[in-house]
Amino acid sequence: MPSTNLTGSDREFLADLQTLLADPAQQDNPMREPLVRLLEQFLGQRERLERLVRISDGYHHLARDQRLSLVEQYDKQVRRLEKLARISDRYQNSLRELSLALRDAALHDPLTGLANRRFLMERLREEADRSKRLKRGFSLAIMNVDHFKHINDEYGHEAGDLVLQAIARAIESQLREYDQCGRWGGEEFLILLPETPLDQAQAVLERIRVAVAEINRVGGEISTRLSASFGLAEHLHEENFSATISRAYQALYAAKAAGRNRVEQA
Repeated sequence: MPSTNLTGSDREFLADLQTLLADPAQQDNPMREPLVRLLEQFLGQRERLERLVRISDGYHHLARDQRLSLVEQYDKQVRRLEKLARISDRYQNSLRELSLALRDAALHDPLTGLANRRFLMERLREEADRSKRLKRGFSLAIMNVDHFKHINDEYGHEAGDLVLQAIARAIESQLREYDQCGRWGGEEFLILLPETPLDQAQAVLERIRVAVAEINRVGGEISTRLSASFGLAEHLHEENFSATISRAYQALYAAKAAGRNRVEQA
């Protein structure tokens, strides 16, 4: 049997004992048989111990490898979760941006970039509630581009679209920061002037009227002179804002009947 775990003196003793027991002269020695059994038990126990040591070493190596494997698996899982988190963040940001873009598209006119009728209705409700709560009025105007059908018939609908875009920019250039304008429909625009009495609103609309009249050419094709008519009304605390709009329309019809290119008050 191997004796690699024995010291030098132990190996020598074991070798001497094995030589002695193998000596024919000792065959009849009454101590030989007990020594043989004792040596066999010793060697058997030693082999079992060495096997246990090997098993123990293997277990420790396996446990270490498993620990390393678990750490590697944990690190891999952490990296995977971090990647998923980054993807999730990007996905949520994309959804947020898409939601904002969809809301913006739902509330703005695609041709002029101004607020659309839906957005204007929301603002009018808010302003009417605010006016009722704070007892502060506001004015609104319906603006209509004069002879717009003639522009479409003469130059085509694409040219008409360019005219509406140019007029939208002219309106924006004359409004104050807290004013609101939007495309009400077709060639009509609604202009909301918060906390603005009729005389001040009249001055704002006159500036817009002049700005529209000063548009000379649009898209290098249209040379006709542009003008617009306005119907102006001041919101009354006790009325619904739809009633204010109706009064503004009545003033607009009066402006058209009076020759266009003017502001009429309700």
